[in-house]
Amino acid sequence: MNVRRLIPTAVAAGAVALGLMAVSACSSSNAADGGRNGDKLKVVASFYPMQYLAEQIGGDHVSVSTLTEPGVEPHDLELKPRQTAELNEAGYILYLKGIQPAVDKAIAQSEAKNKIDAATLTKLEHHGTEGGHSHEEPGHDEHAHEGEGEAGADPHIWLDPVKYSEVAKGVGKSLEKADPDHAADYKKNTDALVKKLDGLNTAYQQGLKNTTTKTFITTHSAFGYLAERYGLDQEGIAGLDPESEPSPARIRELQDIAEKDKVTTVFFETLASDKTAKTLAKDTGLKTDVLDPLEGITDKSQGRDYIEVMKSNLAALQKALGAK
Repeated sequence: MNVRRLIPTAVAAGAVALGLMAVSACSSSNAADGGRNGDKLKVVASFYPMQYLAEQIGGDHVSVSTLTEPGVEPHDLELKPRQTAELNEAGYILYLKGIQPAVDKAIAQSEAKNKIDAATLTKLEHHGTEGGHSHEEPGHDEHAHEGEGEAGADPHIWLDPVKYSEVAKGVGKSLEKADPDHAADYKKNTDALVKKLDGLNTAYQQGLKNTTTKTFITTHSAFGYLAERYGLDQEGIAGLDPESEPSPARIRELQDIAEKDKVTTVFFETLASDKTAKTLAKDTGLKTDVLDPLEGITDKSQGRDYIEVMKSNLAALQKALGAK
């Protein structure tokens, strides 16, 4: 027997065992803390619109992290092992089913006690996924893909302040149940946020009441709820997927629509390519501007948070639509 070879092997085996014990102890510790970071509830949000709700409503009683880092296009996010572990350690998960397939799958497998799907807190609707006006007939989902909501429903509810407010109320109630010791503060914070969103809704109603045209063209058909809420017509170059390419026939159709409806501007966004929008604008003699779907906040965002960016979007729409 080679004793010298056996000793390092035994040492290595011992090190592995110790490592496994450490991981096990860490996992046990995380499970034992009940999803808390000190005296704060550990909240994991899937992407920015959910993160904003958690931070605004949770306030000082929550520790919020997000699965989607700033600048990352959320639809095609793939989770790292560390993020999957983070979901298991969370005391509360807030996500929006239908936006991020990989996230939906990981959350379904998570051991977290409180998993809140924002899509269940309001009513989802069907909007055109091939562009077209936002007032599509219900059930128009033949172009649906896995990045959309249930049965092809449009998941972009946060771009309608009224629907976002409904979600905020539901999040507030769920946090009260998850952390009853701080229920009064969660209710107070929810009321404050709802008041801000009510003010934003009023600003949109008044700001878009009288316009030269009701039609706007955008690369990503994310604004169906917003268009429907304020009597506008969204014409998307792409569908609900910001990375999909329009057909030549769709481009020709948009050129005709732009001329007929007196469209002045083609909108693009901060997290996806602006190439198609700029090409269409150049070919039709239109201007370009940013209309942010608010899937993430970066240094390029026209504001520091949800409310500020939504106000920037309103100003851009007023300018493009000829608001009076």
